[in-house]
Amino acid sequence: MKDQDAVIALGAIAQEDRLAAFRLLMTRGPDGLPSGAIAERLEIQPTRMSFHLAALERAGLVTTRRDGRHILYSVDYERMRNLLTFLMEDCCGNNPDVCCLPANRPTNPSIADRT
Repeated sequence: MKDQDAVIALGAIAQEDRLAAFRLLMTRGPDGLPSGAIAERLEIQPTRMSFHLAALERAGLVTTRRDGRHILYSVDYERMRNLLTFLMEDCCGNNPDVCCLPANRPTNPSIADRT
């Protein structure tokens, strides 16, 4: 992945609604969800959700496919892996073990856990 591609992808998810949609779609796997279902689950107006999904699609982070009357959105896992690989490429002097999370450590510790 080139620097500019990473900037575009990271810029696309650097917005609260788009990040929430991307994370929701990550949980759905390749089946994906229609825009209306994403908007409903995230309590976002459907027109606004369509705008955000279009931005994620332009960045290459999500793909679309037609299923009858619906357009389903799903994560482009290859692109996501490429982005993560790009970010971790030179991690810790090429010692990836340093960057791994311990198995029992929560990935999203609460504020209380940080003190």
